[in-house]
Amino acid sequence: MAGQWLPIVDLAQQVQAGSLTAGELVERSLNAIDEAKDYQAIIAITPERAKERAKDIDEKVKKGEKTGRLAGVPFIAKDNFLVFGAETTAASNILKGFTAPYQATVINRLEDEGAICVAKANLDAFGHGASTENSDFFVTKNPHNKTRVPGGSSGGSAAAVVLNLAPFALGTDSGGSSRQPASFCGCVGYKPTYGLMSRSGIVAMASSTDTVGILTNNIKDLALTLDVMAGRDPLDSTTIDRQDDYTNLVEDQTPARIGLIKEWLEDGVDKDVKRQIERAVEVLRGVGYTVEEVSISSLPLSLAAYYVLVPAEISSNLSRYDGQRFGYSFSGAKNLEESYRKSREFGFGKEAKRRIMMGTYVLSSGYYDAYYKKAQIVRTKLISEFTDAFKKYDFLVGPVTPTTAFPIGEKGDPLAMYMCDIMTVAASIVGCPSISVPAGVDDQNLPVGLQLLAPQRADKELLGLARYVEELLS
Repeated sequence: MAGQWLPIVDLAQQVQAGSLTAGELVERSLNAIDEAKDYQAIIAITPERAKERAKDIDEKVKKGEKTGRLAGVPFIAKDNFLVFGAETTAASNILKGFTAPYQATVINRLEDEGAICVAKANLDAFGHGASTENSDFFVTKNPHNKTRVPGGSSGGSAAAVVLNLAPFALGTDSGGSSRQPASFCGCVGYKPTYGLMSRSGIVAMASSTDTVGILTNNIKDLALTLDVMAGRDPLDSTTIDRQDDYTNLVEDQTPARIGLIKEWLEDGVDKDVKRQIERAVEVLRGVGYTVEEVSISSLPLSLAAYYVLVPAEISSNLSRYDGQRFGYSFSGAKNLEESYRKSREFGFGKEAKRRIMMGTYVLSSGYYDAYYKKAQIVRTKLISEFTDAFKKYDFLVGPVTPTTAFPIGEKGDPLAMYMCDIMTVAASIVGCPSISVPAGVDDQNLPVGLQLLAPQRADKELLGLARYVEELLS
């Protein structure tokens, strides 16, 4: 495992001062990626473009020109972000050969501040999974144990951060896809308020829950990168106004009131996970926080609602991949119908097909009212219950996942895999910010994450608490 990176602020300041070059940082990152290739966290690298950008930044430094707050800092983007310099495949065979005609808004914002994308990270194809085993290319390995999964769908991004391949990585989070792998790998994983960061230029999974995720080794790095990316974008009508300066965090927010979510500590939670969460809660109580158990009655329905709503949106979003306009196209088709059928048959993996079938079914005539409409009612009820909970408590807390990282190949049953999301989907359904912070390890030395949630648009307050918790638990 490569050596720990300095904080992003320090790296950028050293580049700006000329004591370190952007070129050296890029070389270090590319070398680390090569040395850690056995973990299979990376789908593609962007060496030519990264080195050219580093050269431009170093020349600006020599001329005394402005280089930005992230000057020369390498980063890795999940391979569902449109990025110049490599293909964008979303880890699916159907997008092999696709090169981005433009870049994602958040990539442009990072580059405007001097950051340099060096690689694209592996994921469950199109974000469909909780282990990165659904990648059409290869399975990423957990940095702490190569026989274990790194989580998903942003498993490659989380593993890359913990392996120190770059100071930070971008993921996406539609139902836990940044928080769950952060918990499994032992880094920080963040899902913002829905709409806080633009999704323009990101391969869609479920449009009503998709968010950009950020994975780092500490909260201050996360806050800085969020400050660069957050805010409205004319290319994404769902974006919202940002708060002021996410880097200016109020860390100690005692005497804030925190609700410990009862349903997440009941049957099915591993004893080591429960022990670490309870230890974190006692630490919070010990420094003056009021932590009380809170019940959110509809929470047990959240996973079922999620796996009706999300496949419905997936089936719609994946209809554009037809083998005609971009990506994989079956070459031996006798007619248009066969071209459509064979292109999708060979291009999509099993999980993509499963979710297309599920989504098409729940949206079909005769089943829409029975499934999709009822799931939307549950969603509305969950939003109401979380709103009520946040009237009484400033934050909510609980585990990120019921277990630590499980062995590769253990969860062959799709339903067993879906259960991995049971504690993360609610925040996505209601659109509130949520973060995973390392809370300790189990008896096999595998990381356990503590999940913190805040009301919508209270991202800055959430990061402040997370920074204080990070310090208390370190």
